[in-house]
Amino acid sequence: MSICVLAERYGVKGQTLRKQYKEKISDYRNWDQLEHAHDYLLYPENIGENLSLDETCLSNGDVYTILTNKAAKGRKGALVAMVRGVATDAVSGILRRLPHRKRLSVKTVTTDLSSAMMLTVRKVFPAAKLINDRFHVQQLMSEAVDRLRIRYRWKVLDAENQAIREHRQKKKEAKSKAERERIGKWEPERMENGETLPQIVSRSKHIILKHWSKWNEQQKTRAAILFDKFPKLLEGYSLSMKLTDIFNKKSGPDEARLNLARWYNEVEKFDYMEFNKVLDTFSNHSTTIINYFEERLTNASAESFNAKIKAFRSQLRGVADLKFFMFRLARLYA
Repeated sequence: MSICVLAERYGVKGQTLRKQYKEKISDYRNWDQLEHAHDYLLYPENIGENLSLDETCLSNGDVYTILTNKAAKGRKGALVAMVRGVATDAVSGILRRLPHRKRLSVKTVTTDLSSAMMLTVRKVFPAAKLINDRFHVQQLMSEAVDRLRIRYRWKVLDAENQAIREHRQKKKEAKSKAERERIGKWEPERMENGETLPQIVSRSKHIILKHWSKWNEQQKTRAAILFDKFPKLLEGYSLSMKLTDIFNKKSGPDEARLNLARWYNEVEKFDYMEFNKVLDTFSNHSTTIINYFEERLTNASAESFNAKIKAFRSQLRGVADLKFFMFRLARLYA
């Protein structure tokens, strides 16, 4: 509940209660991290064995790196550190102020595929196993499929525009009114479900981003038409779903490594530029991606924590006083 809502409930001016809370009730002025709150917060007592590292934007484009403890499950004690910026040297310089013994006690840290984030983990937590979040890996593959869909969408739109131009030219060249009436207005070709091909390609984004088992009947019909017209898109989608199935399967690192190697070979044979970039990522981060199959830990807790920060920021209608915002955030989660 926001201070304004609380003030309105008890017939007090919102601005008056806000000021009273900040200056008197909250003990904000005696906060031990007030001096440096704009740049960083550190709570070494919240360090656990399994941590998540992520980034979020607070206000005016300011990006903060956030270190959270998975064991707290997004509640009190979740926040270990918040550091302004994402540059490895700056962030690791602050995080190394955490006690060395506690940093050595960390067993795993999950991150996205950012090279800066991974380097920060290696500098700050040398004994920890680095794990790349599986959902960021899957997202790369989904984006590759979607780029292929967009490529086909432009081709379909070009073909439709060409058909319209030819129809107009044909009508223009007609020598009589009767012939023009016989030619009539241009009508796009309708597929079995009543949609045009450009509509189907345009409306299929959410289809190719979902597992086929989660399609409804309308989406199944649309997908059947789409993949019949564009078999290469079906092949790309199948490769994306194979990757999802590998991650979903309860397998150990050795079996997963073998399954991913077979999948990698299939994507190589597919040989599309969009998918080759995904393979480059796998080549560069194969060890940290495989590490997921040992611990089966993801960065979902960090993403959830970021969502809570954004919801809190929205409830306060923005961040007018950054230090006080950090104080209230720390009260909730540190």
